[in-house]
Amino acid sequence: MSTAVSAPPVCVLGLGLIGGSLLRAAIAAGREAWGYNRSSGAVDAAVADGFDASTDLPAVLRRAAASDALVVVAVPMPAVDAVLATVAEHAPNVALTDVVSVKSAVAAAVAARGLSARFVGGHPMAGTAESGWDAGTADLFRDAVWVVAVDDGADPGVWQQVAGLALDCGSVVVPAESGEHDAAVARISHLPHVLAEALALAGAGGGDLALALAAGSFRDGTRIAGTAPALVDAMCEGNATALLAALDETLEVLRTAREQLADGRTGDLTSAGHAARQRYEQRERKPITGIVPGDDDWIERLRDAGRRGGVWTS
Repeated sequence: MSTAVSAPPVCVLGLGLIGGSLLRAAIAAGREAWGYNRSSGAVDAAVADGFDASTDLPAVLRRAAASDALVVVAVPMPAVDAVLATVAEHAPNVALTDVVSVKSAVAAAVAARGLSARFVGGHPMAGTAESGWDAGTADLFRDAVWVVAVDDGADPGVWQQVAGLALDCGSVVVPAESGEHDAAVARISHLPHVLAEALALAGAGGGDLALALAAGSFRDGTRIAGTAPALVDAMCEGNATALLAALDETLEVLRTAREQLADGRTGDLTSAGHAARQRYEQRERKPITGIVPGDDDWIERLRDAGRRGGVWTS
């Protein structure tokens, strides 16, 4: 757990799977925390479970400003700007972060509202195909990677607050510049959603017999196609440029594989794919040491450490 100095109260704006889990995890870590949600259903459920939640966003933000809380934007990308507009009106000087799956678009929205000075983006790489308050759990982030952005001009004190929250929730921190983050998650998060949807369609296209025969490979390959379509749309459309590049590359791989299959060969694809999977399974988390946020070149040094697979653990 982070020290008391770097552990301010936490105000979570949005109580879906990620925001609701974050509120639970912050409380479990000993933080003072409260939340907001636009729909009363999630707020009523959170209150019934013993948590502090409200549908009154201005009041929630005024409380955050008065207590110098770390405010976490945890709404889908299409709702981010409206929430930021209210933050700018009622709590313009709070330390601010987010848990949205794209970073460049959020950073641009933050800048447009004049909130960049105390903003450091974040993205916990955790989730399920379920959604809503009831799907949340305090353990969702345990041993997960939590990206904390190292963009130009980042406030080192706010960066440490955001990293401290991630550590309190049980995660390890990977520092990354927002554009590099978006290019990476297009490949390992957003593209898998597109491929899962396509695979689900291929299976259903085989009719009832194909679905009756479907077992582990189809189930595992289509698991995230069970995610609410609106959430997938928000992720993919919000990162369209990077996702298009990754999709084009993958289509080229599939085109080549089709040509080889027509000649009776699959070995190039299967060997390369197997090797890529082995690289993933054998990766190591390398602790980042010797870098102090605020020191000279700390942003570029953390970026470089993140590129090389480094994790911030203390």
